[in-house]
Amino acid sequence: MDILSHGLYGGVVFGKRSKKDYLIAFLFGLGPDLLSFGIFFLTVFLGIEPWPAGNFAPPNAKVLPDFVYALYSITHSLVIYGIFFATLWILGKKSFAKLTLGWPLHILVDIPTHGAGFFPTPFLWPISDFTANGIPWSEPVILIPNVIVILLLYLYWYWKRKKNAF
Repeated sequence: MDILSHGLYGGVVFGKRSKKDYLIAFLFGLGPDLLSFGIFFLTVFLGIEPWPAGNFAPPNAKVLPDFVYALYSITHSLVIYGIFFATLWILGKKSFAKLTLGWPLHILVDIPTHGAGFFPTPFLWPISDFTANGIPWSEPVILIPNVIVILLLYLYWYWKRKKNAF
């Protein structure tokens, strides 16, 4: 799934109580991709890493540095998230922990929407390297329903807030 959709899902599903909650849930929805690919793009922007040679249409994952794959495995693991969530819960940060649920939603949406050829989701890492061969999110059969679902969720949320305001 594209990074913006992940943030929008996280925000609308888990951050409805306030603008601050929405922002936190939105960012946790973006988090797995932001922390893996965003750091790479930042290193390119800062001149630390060169822009990889190769054709990016379709994306060629083989030209990306190894740290992107390592970060991707960490940030796209339900095992790692489970440890993070349990730590927050044990520390008594239960309301904040609920706002982080956009992170596992991101992972669960990625499992069926990433093909084996480009960043399949290692959701059981480090226990297992198992991944599913899903339908890439850029395919119209996924992309179009995704946009429709996001629009419907936000229209419903808007309608419900307006209805409750009266």
